[in-house]
Amino acid sequence: MELREMRAFVAVAEAGTLSKAARELHVSQPALSQTITALERQLGVQLLVRASTGVRATEAGTTLLTEARAVLARHDQALAALARHTTAGGGVLRVGVPLELPSELLPTALAAVADACPDTRVRARHLSTAAQVAALRAGELDVGLVRERPFGPDLDAVPVVSENLGVLLAADLAEKLGEPVRLEALAGLDWFGFARSGSPAWFDELTAILRSHGLDLGPDVPAERTLIVELKLPAVATGGAFALAPPEWPYPLPETVTWVPLAGHPIVRRTWAVWPAASHRRDLGKFVAALEDAGHRTGR
Repeated sequence: MELREMRAFVAVAEAGTLSKAARELHVSQPALSQTITALERQLGVQLLVRASTGVRATEAGTTLLTEARAVLARHDQALAALARHTTAGGGVLRVGVPLELPSELLPTALAAVADACPDTRVRARHLSTAAQVAALRAGELDVGLVRERPFGPDLDAVPVVSENLGVLLAADLAEKLGEPVRLEALAGLDWFGFARSGSPAWFDELTAILRSHGLDLGPDVPAERTLIVELKLPAVATGGAFALAPPEWPYPLPETVTWVPLAGHPIVRRTWAVWPAASHRRDLGKFVAALEDAGHRTGR
């Protein structure tokens, strides 16, 4: 059982309704309901009795409520005690950011840092995964958001979000192929991708999936080509290419281009928060914890 599941259960039991607890936790009611159902399945007991007027704890739920409150209080006490051994931060928190992050991820983390560490200013830079890892090891970044987990004792990392990628297609082609589209149905189209040098491990994983579905990826993408919207959308709009994109693509689409989900969700893109293992900055810790919480709330 995870702490976030305990917090969710306590919030629901104390609020008396899923809707009120969802508002307090800033999550959707269906996502919260799924969390409680999964917790009941995991523990093998019914925790709540659900009725049209709200919810109430069962005998097992009352037992868990007492224990969960104690565990959460002890956890918060431990964090407060450890805070004496960390540096508060302050100054500038330098953050590396890739393209196409879920829209709520970064604002949520920035708000958490501003609330807990008001003296910290965040400076974000758009960089590829490889460039972020190099900058972290050179002391030029404090934390990075990358598409593959770097290895080595000098960096710590946690996954913060996973996304089922779909495709951007010309609108008339998307209508012809239907929704969701099978990956092998894109054979014959050019993949508007990125250079391997930007994220080698993610590139290799991705291209292996595309090739396994019969797609010919064509020549290697030049290292100097930047994967930006201004290039991606015109390439797709011609009808001769496709590009991968998450469901909540953070850019407006012209009428000539549409996003379509992939059947079976064959491509999952993961984003990791990475920082120097020797860092003890409290503002960095708040930033990473908020990223994890935001990623969990999206249900991804």
